[in-house]
Amino acid sequence: MRVLVIDDDTGMTDLLTILLTPASSQVLTANSAEEGIRILLKEKPDVVILDLLLPPENGLQVCQQIRELSNVPLLILSDFDTPGMVAQALDHGADDYLTKPVSSGTLIARLRKLVRRSNPIKKTDPLTKPTI
Repeated sequence: MRVLVIDDDTGMTDLLTILLTPASSQVLTANSAEEGIRILLKEKPDVVILDLLLPPENGLQVCQQIRELSNVPLLILSDFDTPGMVAQALDHGADDYLTKPVSSGTLIARLRKLVRRSNPIKKTDPLTKPTI
């Protein structure tokens, strides 16, 4: 699983890299919206973690921009814990929303869920399976 973390706080991107590396094959980081979009388009990650505070950008606009460019699963990890903000993020294209602080187990489980849902395993329907 390739995870792109977009957060202006280098301490947070470093922490998430440490937490996610054992569960991921690769963690990519960006400390600005512009850098994050560039990495998204070049590296094609499996999932994106986005903070809503990305000065001078508006995190909701960045969320919408990512959604316009890609169908990559998008998880918001934010300090904001209001129903209105969660609803706005989901309306702007986010697939999930977690509030800081969050346990590493919960974060990893949510990321895996998003990746699983974006790449469903194709199962053979027994009714359409050829018979001998």
